Amino acid sequence: MRSKNIKKMGPSRALLHATGVSPQEMNKPFIGIASSFTDLVPGHVDMRSLERAIEKGVHAGGGVSFTFGLPAICDGIAMGHKGMHYSLPSRELIADTVESVTEAHQLDGLILLTACDKITPGMLMAAARLNVPTIVVTAGPMMTGCYKGSRLDLVHDTFEAEAAYKQKKISKIDYDNLILTSCPGAGSCSGLFTANTMACATEAMGMSLPFCGTALAVSSKKKMIAYESGKRIVELVKEDLTPKKIMNLNAFVNAIRIDMALGGSTNAVLHLTAIAHEAGIELPIELFDKISKETPHITSIRPGGDNFMEDFENAGGIPAAFSVLNKMLKNNPTVSGLTIKQIAKEGINYNPQIIRSLDNPYHAQGSLAVLKGNLAPEGAVVKQTAVSPKMMQFKGTAKVFDSEDAAQKAILSGKIKEGDVVVIRYEGPKGGPGMREMLYPTSAIAGMGLSESVALITDGRFSGGTRGPCIGHVSPEAASYGPIAAVKDGDIIEIDIPNRKLEVNISNDEMKKRLSKVKPHEPKIKTGWLSRYARFVTSASTGAVLKA
Repeated sequence: MRSKNIKKMGPSRALLHATGVSPQEMNKPFIGIASSFTDLVPGHVDMRSLERAIEKGVHAGGGVSFTFGLPAICDGIAMGHKGMHYSLPSRELIADTVESVTEAHQLDGLILLTACDKITPGMLMAAARLNVPTIVVTAGPMMTGCYKGSRLDLVHDTFEAEAAYKQKKISKIDYDNLILTSCPGAGSCSGLFTANTMACATEAMGMSLPFCGTALAVSSKKKMIAYESGKRIVELVKEDLTPKKIMNLNAFVNAIRIDMALGGSTNAVLHLTAIAHEAGIELPIELFDKISKETPHITSIRPGGDNFMEDFENAGGIPAAFSVLNKMLKNNPTVSGLTIKQIAKEGINYNPQIIRSLDNPYHAQGSLAVLKGNLAPEGAVVKQTAVSPKMMQFKGTAKVFDSEDAAQKAILSGKIKEGDVVVIRYEGPKGGPGMREMLYPTSAIAGMGLSESVALITDGRFSGGTRGPCIGHVSPEAASYGPIAAVKDGDIIEIDIPNRKLEVNISNDEMKKRLSKVKPHEPKIKTGWLSRYARFVTSASTGAVLKA
């Protein structure tokens, strides 16, 4: 056991005794419970009960548990102001913190208790980096809200409703009640947004026990999974089953496959690429597009559909999806001791209308498409299953903004018209810094009824709740002198999702001429750790990881 490195030294044992560890427990595996509990974030507020369940499991399994804390940022609360600059970068802080505590105290195994957008990938990055036996417990989705008999979610019924209210399309009473009832309690937002996408991907990679990705935050089932995870991690330490024995290329292919089949978030491209980087695996952006083209879209969960995570859970969750996709999956070990194929064989699809067969998919292709062209030589990403057929191919007039704030002001003031392409730049990993999500502008466009006639492209990124013709991760970004920096108001932009093209209708010579005149970008944030982040972060096409 790694912990022998500290247990063999008398002063270290004295300090451990000071924490309450008895002499009898010194021979047991030391298990760290990395918890992102906070009162600030709905996905994390119920974690205290899950911490207790994990602790019970660890002790029942013959280990000793040590809980330590990690930061968590709620993207919904951070959205639309300076706070969102800190969201994606916090992923790196989380990975570094888990590494620091685990190595400093020579822990034998880890339970990563997580939820929400950047916390889960940050923890998985640490797991791959450390390669210490690890199980991830994602805290679970939120129940759906309800108002006037209609089921609600955060994005459609608050972000989009806000724009609708400002346009006087809904009453003040309805708006206030939607805000009050859309998020009824603990859990990550109830659609297949980034948090739940990454929870499902984690289970698909084999890093969580079966059903963990979809079991609701408030359910006894989630507590049972937490308990069993605590017991199982002690066995993993004894078996020396480490993350890199699970998180191989097959695991990432399965995670991408599930993401495409379910209709997951575009942020999965950033996060899976970053996790693979830590595992020493190359995951080119083109692989996402290849898998998407060959994977039918078999669920219809918000934002692109009408169902919710609790519907997917009740239909059988990831094991049920595995059972449908079995022939397309790579067999691989998991933390449960079962292989992916064994879990798929045992999976039962309780509702073929929620999880459709391969012969009756919602769409012939998966959720994401990678577009390239003279606007995005390194690629750009769109959730094609959330785009209407009418907007899959679109030509429009560029309206260019150098920040999300300027674009949002123009949209709400009525300056964006049918046939426009809103271009938001200098919001990439380096230029933001931090690659802000553009949920307010995209929701405003949808809430104002323009998602059938207006497109949006950005070197920033989108919430997993975004729907409509919204193309993000345009790479290289404007701050790195990418072509998006050369676009001008009035340029004609062509979006062709079926043929994977994103072009601005100017010649190569004109593009070079314009780029030669682009001035260095003045950072929006010049102090604090984000100023350092901006200097070391890489392109979105490589996961926006930090250079060593």
